[in-house]
Amino acid sequence: MLLVKLDTGFNIEVEFPLSPFHRRFFAWLIDVTIQVTYLWLGNKLLNALAGYSWDNDTWAVVLFVLPFILYHLISEISMNGQSVGKMVMQIKVMTLQGGEPSVSQYLIRWLFRIIDFPILLFLGTLSGYSNWWVVLFLFAGLICTIATPKSQRIGDLLAGTILIDLKKRTSWEDTVFTEVESTYQPRYPQVMQLSDRDINTLKNIIETVKKRGDYDLSLKIADRIQGKLKMRTDQDSLAFLETLLKDYNYYSTN
Repeated sequence: MLLVKLDTGFNIEVEFPLSPFHRRFFAWLIDVTIQVTYLWLGNKLLNALAGYSWDNDTWAVVLFVLPFILYHLISEISMNGQSVGKMVMQIKVMTLQGGEPSVSQYLIRWLFRIIDFPILLFLGTLSGYSNWWVVLFLFAGLICTIATPKSQRIGDLLAGTILIDLKKRTSWEDTVFTEVESTYQPRYPQVMQLSDRDINTLKNIIETVKKRGDYDLSLKIADRIQGKLKMRTDQDSLAFLETLLKDYNYYSTN
């Protein structure tokens, strides 16, 4: 499995498994199938219900096609870096710092899909609506994914994101998420000095520590955070990191 070392917000390198190309390809196929099925079924349904004609009704066409166009953007924002295809193939978008991408990063990835996955250009070429030379762009995303060290397409390079493999990683519910009881008493109010990116990175680090038993990593991260926040704790390193997440959840929702 190809691994990538990312320099986290705590100046510690953490290894993450990159998504294999074939899993990315099958995720793409699943998503394309969903998009095409939506267009086909939607068109059939409207025609069957009302005998609807799309001729000379530009706004109706735009509204109908919008879910198809915005599918990946909405999916990745609402599903934490995944679409249906990515979820099935257990891969996920993540930043180069090991955290969850921002909306602007998802937007950049989506905007450059027309170059990385130029389905419309391909169909336009086949139907004669596009010039032959646009074929040169058909393989830009594929070439970029194969040629770059972190298997990034053009949209990933510009957005600062990668696709990681979740197949052998423990789930969020099993590792990081902790229900905050109504009687819970937080211990570290200093946690609110950390950024959202720090917290997202911390989630991935805890998963890595638990999966690999790499408690040296948890010690390093705990020391970095205590130094950054100018604090001390009597907890062991992993318990300290998990308490920080729980405290952050408590302060963020109260």
